[in-house]
Amino acid sequence: MPTRIQLLIDADPNIIAHYRLLLEALDPNQQRVTCVEELAQANAVLLADGASLAPEALAGRPCFLAGVLAQQGQWPNCVACVDAPVFDSLLEGLGRLGSILGGAPPDIDHGLVASSPAMQELTRLLAQVADKSVTVLINGPSGAGKELVAQAIHRLSSRSSGPFVPINCGAIPRELLESELFGHERGAFTGAISSRAGRFELADGGTLFLDEIGDMPLDMQVKILRAIQERSFERVGSSESRSADVRIIAATHRDLPAMIDAGEFREDLYYRLNVFPLQVPALSERKEDIPALVRDIIRQLADDGLGTLALAPSAVASLQAHPWAGNVRELANLLERLLIMYPDKVVGRQDLPEAYRGAEEVWQPPARAEWRASEAAIAVDELPVEGVSLKEEVADFEQRRIQQALRAADHVVSRAAQLLGLRRTTLIEKMRKYGMSADV
Repeated sequence: MPTRIQLLIDADPNIIAHYRLLLEALDPNQQRVTCVEELAQANAVLLADGASLAPEALAGRPCFLAGVLAQQGQWPNCVACVDAPVFDSLLEGLGRLGSILGGAPPDIDHGLVASSPAMQELTRLLAQVADKSVTVLINGPSGAGKELVAQAIHRLSSRSSGPFVPINCGAIPRELLESELFGHERGAFTGAISSRAGRFELADGGTLFLDEIGDMPLDMQVKILRAIQERSFERVGSSESRSADVRIIAATHRDLPAMIDAGEFREDLYYRLNVFPLQVPALSERKEDIPALVRDIIRQLADDGLGTLALAPSAVASLQAHPWAGNVRELANLLERLLIMYPDKVVGRQDLPEAYRGAEEVWQPPARAEWRASEAAIAVDELPVEGVSLKEEVADFEQRRIQQALRAADHVVSRAAQLLGLRRTTLIEKMRKYGMSADV
């Protein structure tokens, strides 16, 4: 295996400058490859975003994939050697790298809680399709987070700088749905006092999310199909054809093939939407994620100014035993209710509504899942008369937990971040803040 890292990057000068600074900080003497033609002398390559190679260019060469992982400043922890696969982009390469190595998934900022096997598979597929200009159909039960998945696809795509425009096809009256989708001209119908752009126009250059597409009336399905196929449409009350550069992501909780058999959904529209299907698991199929979901929802409630809440390990374990017919939405509603009932308190199992107290046999995660954050007991000493420095106590606690996680993860930062329920980049920032290294 070569001892020097050699770099292949695209023509973007900002990317070039970024990676050169990273490499020079690690080893000023490293060789670099900056074009495909120089591969004849290369022993290894580092694929950066935008790079693409013919398979023969990489034949017989070890291939290093890194990218943002290089920010750790520890090559042994962030670079892995695999058998020269070819990826269209760094994003796809990082997504594949986790499955190739069989370890923790790379830190792709999809914004989803994904420690369970079902969610890890979903995020792997999500990373593969995000930057491809294809239509995606997201299936999953109500309240499972289909819109969050659609937002993650948009955020990871080349359209991320464009708008993300959602519309719930089942929540808008059928007589107004066409106007909402395609817009209308002044006087097109009673109440149309001015011209108005529809969601297709508003989503130009970005992503249009058609939520609950299975609830769309049949007559509108015909018009949506035409707009997708021809990439053109007319506003209500106008014969002028308009176009918009829009990526379509659709979602439904309904069984569309069964609806096709019943004559309730167009078969041609289904196959037009179902280019790349994704399945969002029910919360009952991803109970390993519940501790991290609880933390994220509580953090969001605090950010919204609703106060703080803490759950004891017994309460979290009880929630993991609940069937969750309402999925993540039901969990969020419960936590908001608990925050109102027990503001700034630690909620135990006995404080949960009776329906959520779980069975006597507490749910146990599969042996391979190791969410330790939910097992950490919350202990608060009596407040001294002279008071305390809360900031110092929090900093001391964070440092001790980071040290424990790094040791438990054999000093691999990405695994330590997973044990702490953090993104890897967040953990790196905390380590920099406290002057810590991965070798503590």
